[in-house]
Amino acid sequence: MGYLASNYNRRKIAFKKGKGSFLFSVDGKKYLDFLSGIAVNTLGHSNPELIKALNVQAKKVWHVSNSFQIPEGENLAKKLANRTFAEKVIFVNSGAEANETAIKIARRYFYSIGKPYKNRILCIKNSFHGRTLANIFASGSKKMTEGFGPKVTGFDHFKYGDLKSLKSKISKKTAAIFFETAMGESGIKVHTNKFLKDVRKICNDKKILLILDEVQCGIGRSGKFFAYEYAKVTPDIVPIAKGIGGGFPLGAVLMTKEVSKCMIPGTHGSTYGGNPLAMAIGNTIMNEVFKKGFLLNVRNNSKYFLNQLNLIKKKYPRVIKEIRGIGLLIGIQVNVDLGIFINRLTKNKLLTIRAAENVVRILPPLNVKKSEINIAVQIIRKVCKEYK
Repeated sequence: MGYLASNYNRRKIAFKKGKGSFLFSVDGKKYLDFLSGIAVNTLGHSNPELIKALNVQAKKVWHVSNSFQIPEGENLAKKLANRTFAEKVIFVNSGAEANETAIKIARRYFYSIGKPYKNRILCIKNSFHGRTLANIFASGSKKMTEGFGPKVTGFDHFKYGDLKSLKSKISKKTAAIFFETAMGESGIKVHTNKFLKDVRKICNDKKILLILDEVQCGIGRSGKFFAYEYAKVTPDIVPIAKGIGGGFPLGAVLMTKEVSKCMIPGTHGSTYGGNPLAMAIGNTIMNEVFKKGFLLNVRNNSKYFLNQLNLIKKKYPRVIKEIRGIGLLIGIQVNVDLGIFINRLTKNKLLTIRAAENVVRILPPLNVKKSEINIAVQIIRKVCKEYK
């Protein structure tokens, strides 16, 4: 692997196969994968329905230009629209691309209605929306933007959960308020329903668009198809990715019909966006996630898992500071060195990943079994016990 650039801090583990919630390394070790490619493997590894969908579509057609009709894409867009607020969809290939597209749409919308001065996007300070150029400046993070000047302008920032801070940053130039419904990379921080409702009202009053980034917390990860459903709010634009592809590169931007009117031919494009292979996978994910009892099972497993983790926290308060999360987007904020804690979990064959604020991020497949959660609980308890 000496020819790969060093932009990833890769662990010295390689995998040869996966099955369900488990990964098998090239040296024969079996790991419980509670990372899921960072909330990507919705149905775990080597899911038979996804394999079937991919094989069937691969024998038909892989890729055609968006210059032509793509029935598989129309089918997936219809499913997304029927299950959400959305009336129109643009397909892309990743979360970062979906978020950049959402930013474009918000600015283009106000341009199209004769208000080109409304072009600023209000985001949360030290948030995360991907690592492309506009997205890192949308994050407002010095660490992420260092060395990538000149600055991409047009972004303002408010403090997480601070409605007063948010209101103070709104101006006549504000086009949209843009943040993750439940923040992943930033430390598993879940906005309250009241906050989401208050922001929606502000957007209505100020005639500002609401963009809710559900790239990581969407597609059932929260226990509902979208995390914003808990607050019963309706966004104007929602970027998605990760879970909708189940491991295949796929993203999308969902929007209202009114907002979509600004996206006329030539305003946006993506060579691979909406290709038939990706659409076959996306359609299958939708079919599986909306099977009777699937999302209820996510919520039940979440309740059980969070309860077990809080019991460990109660027993080891010197090690664990806080248990955070919604659905199967779970964080353990620790009082000890985060890297060492994660390494100890890995040595015990449990795969997790870090987030901000000294948080261990836990992201099991959405079809995880209770018995597999129990294995994870046992490993976490064992690692906590090692701290004297």
